[in-house]
Formats: sequence, C-alpha cells, structure tokens
Amino acid sequence: MNQTKYIFVTGGVTSSLGKGIIAASLAKLLQARGYRTTIQKFDPYINVDPGTLNPYEHGECYVTDDGAETDLDLGHYERFLNVPTSQANNVTTGRVYLSVIEKERRGEFLGKTVQVVPHITNEIKERMQLLGNSGNFDIVITEIGGTVGDIESLPYIESVRQLVWELGENNGIVIHLTLVPFLAAAGELKTKPTQHSVKTLMESGIKADILVCRTEHELSDELRQKLALFCNVKREAVIQSIDASTIYEVPNLMLEEGLDVVALKKLDLPKKAAPDLKNWNTFLHRLKNPKHSVNIGLIGKYVELQDSYKSILEAFIHAGANNETKVNVISIHSEYIDSDNVAEKLSGVDGILVAPGFGERGIEGKIEAVRYARENNLPFFGICLGMQMAVIEYSRNVLGLKDANSTEMNASTANPVIDLMEDQKTITDKGGTMRLGAWKCDLKEGTLAHKIYGKTQIEERHRHRYEYNNKYATQLENAGLISSGINPDTGLVEIVEIKNHPFFIGVQYHPEYKSTVANPQPIFVSFVAAMVKNKK
Repeated sequence: MNQTKYIFVTGGVTSSLGKGIIAASLAKLLQARGYRTTIQKFDPYINVDPGTLNPYEHGECYVTDDGAETDLDLGHYERFLNVPTSQANNVTTGRVYLSVIEKERRGEFLGKTVQVVPHITNEIKERMQLLGNSGNFDIVITEIGGTVGDIESLPYIESVRQLVWELGENNGIVIHLTLVPFLAAAGELKTKPTQHSVKTLMESGIKADILVCRTEHELSDELRQKLALFCNVKREAVIQSIDASTIYEVPNLMLEEGLDVVALKKLDLPKKAAPDLKNWNTFLHRLKNPKHSVNIGLIGKYVELQDSYKSILEAFIHAGANNETKVNVISIHSEYIDSDNVAEKLSGVDGILVAPGFGERGIEGKIEAVRYARENNLPFFGICLGMQMAVIEYSRNVLGLKDANSTEMNASTANPVIDLMEDQKTITDKGGTMRLGAWKCDLKEGTLAHKIYGKTQIEERHRHRYEYNNKYATQLENAGLISSGINPDTGLVEIVEIKNHPFFIGVQYHPEYKSTVANPQPIFVSFVAAMVKNKK
C-alpha cells in the first residue's frame, strides 16, 4: 500500500464520552484484520505535557518507553493494541506553540507575521503525519481532545479540515462521537444534541463520515434513519455505542456494529480476513467468569479520582483475568490511617498496594499500612513512593532508625534512607525533568523478583526524582530487606523484598504502565496469585 490512511476522531455534546476507548477499539479491530495501526492523541490544553498536572486535574500521567509524560488515553492504546507508544503519539497545544515560538525566535519564518493559520496549523498537520510518514503504519487514528466548539480545539479542527482536503479522496475520514441522551420524563432518546454537534463541526468545514452515538438504550432503526438524514451520513455509518460492563467489551460491540467495515470502505481499503479476536475473547471470558475473588486495599492519596490510578486498576483487571480471579479494589485514603485505626482500616482486605504519589500528605498513613502488612503476613506490593515507604518503614521499625525519612518529606532528616538523586539537585524546572522512561534492572537469582519475571534482566518505566539511598544498603540488607533489583547504569536499588512472607515487594519503577490484555504485568499476576493462595 502506497499511502498511509488517516482516521480522525472528534467529540461532541459533552466530554468524557470515551473517544479514547472508541479509537482503541477501532484500532484493535483494524489490527486484528492485519492492518498496521497506531493511535495518537492531540490535547488542547496549554501545558506542554501532563507531567506538571495534579492527578485531580487530569487523572494519571502515563509514561512511555522513550520518557514522554503523556495523556492517560495512551495507556488505553497500549493496553488494547499491545504496541508501545512514544513522544509522537501525544501532542499538546503547549508543545505546538512552544515549537512555533522557538522557530520564530530562530528566524525560520523569514520575518513573516506568525499566525494561527498557517503557522500553528502547519505545525499541527506536520505532527499529525509524523507517525504516518515513518512507513511503519497503514492506518493512523488521531483522537482530538475536548469537544467540538471549544475555543481551544479550533486550531486542531481547522488542521483536520485542511489535512482531509490535502490527503484527497478516501485517504482521510472523520468519526464524530456524540451523546444521544435519554430523557426519563419524555421516556425517549433525543437526537437534537447530536444534530447541533454535527452542525458545529460542519460550520468548521468538516463533514462527519461516521457517527458514533453513545447511549444508555438501544437506538431504533427509525432513530438511526433520522440521524443519518439530519446529520448527512449514510445509514450504515450511524454506529451505536451502548454502555458496556467493561471497556474490554467495546471492540466486540464495534465489530457487531460494523465500525471497522464502514471505516475501511470509506478509506477504500479491502476488508482482508475477519478480525482474529480469539485471545481477546479468551481474556474476556476469564474476566467475566472468575473462580476466586480477592479484596485489595489501594492505599493512596488521590483515591477520590479513580483516573489517578488508571493503569494500576487496569493492570489488576488483566492480572485478575489471568488468575481467573475477580479483583475488588478498595480505595483507602492514606491521610486517614494511623497506628490506632490501621487494623480496622485494613480489615477485610487480602493484600495492600501502596500507590505512587508526590509530597508529604498522607505519608505516615502509608508507612503504617506497610508496617501492618509486614507484621501480619498480609501480601504487600509497593510502587514508586510505595516502595520508598517500605524502605522507610523497615528502617524505622526493624533497623531502629526512628527518624528515618525521605528528604522529599523532611529535608533535614538525620537518616535520609530515600534521597534526591544527585543529578536532580540543581534542577529548578519541574516539567519533564524526573527520571523518565524505560531503564534496565538486573535481578538477583533466587529472589522473589527473579521468580516473578523468570529472567535476570528486565526493563521498566520510571517517573520519580527521589531514590533509595545506597549509603544504607548494607545495613538494610543485613537487617533482612533484600535489594533484589539493581539498575546496572546507576547502581541504584530498584526492587526491595523480604523473605518468609506470603508476598512482600516494592519497586521503584511503574510496572502498571506496561500491563496489556495480551501481556499482563508479571508482578500484578503474582501478587493476585499470592492473595488467592494466602486466603485459602
């Protein structure tokens, strides 16, 4: 095939309709038909990346192998497609303007007046085609963040209009995702919001090729016909996206609706073989028919917003299905845990995961939770800050360094068992300056970590500034806190564990980022298995 084809996914009526899930589901179906497919996300906010955003603002910040701090939708793309994403898969308005302004400062525009059209739109179009021009993909799906009609989205919508025109017939199509609300008082579904949304899109010069309608109730044939007529699309291109019990059902629902077939037809591409979803459906079957169940206490400080720990929650779904176990995640706010109530707070859980995070709020509660898990043989898994809390807890309560702490929480602690990395000490800018992306880790043979992974070297993704302080490594090892994973480049401890415990491991990296439907993350799989075993 000579030319990469482009599919643009826009949203209307309201945000949070699930553009990312629709894009990932369509990509999954196209991939299952034999097309090399990727997805990218363009976010209209002016932050250069989500790295400096509070999780309450935008959910978790997802990190790629090449160290890009990106939108959490990229996590969905990887989980569905089992293909790594990169810096090129996520672009923000901040990054676009920063690039254009830097070009202007270097004199690249030869004294021209720099404007939204053509300079900003050219920059956007260039980035929209980066992955397509690599020669690695047949189809590139581009999700435009926000909602049609937003001021922030206008340059993106204009760029899509230009690009669809430039690409020519059958090379670029637009899927518009809208809401068809059900009015209980009238007892019927209403199409007017969708009509208005499509009209707004057309005012920008874009005609939707396919309508995907989010709904709580089945769309009647009459309603679909009405939408087709008033929104200027073919009847077969009105696709129903009904609420599902799990996002992992959506590819099958889209297959039933024929979304992939309609898209291929509009792109003038052959259907090829029917999508091979055998492994996907095996996973779904195991997910829906569990033989066991476990309750995990997720100890965190952003628990009010589920999206703050999105990748962790999804990794538990993958690991649960792998173990034929229903995993119930119980969010427990670390700020409200203390030595007096920890037993009560953790009663009824079969294991705890101490979550990542930044800052001192809720820290002592996390340390108490680790102590309780260690002393009461409760399976424990610590990620990033959670691993650091395990080191502090062990230093205080086993090694006897009562004032042990991280310099992140107490800059003048006498025993900084967790400290700022040397190369971080001169940094003043917060954005994009942490240890990011994939780093190697050597595993010691005979340890729990080695048993979990089944190999002696792994590569996992990082996002942190503070590290295990090697000055305390010998003391901690002698006291029984094993350093089972070491970074070969820096010599820093990446994994700690203790023996003679049902399951106790802390990792400095973020294993949840690499968990997919096809390849559940090994630590999550082992952790769930340990809880099932420990429960018997």
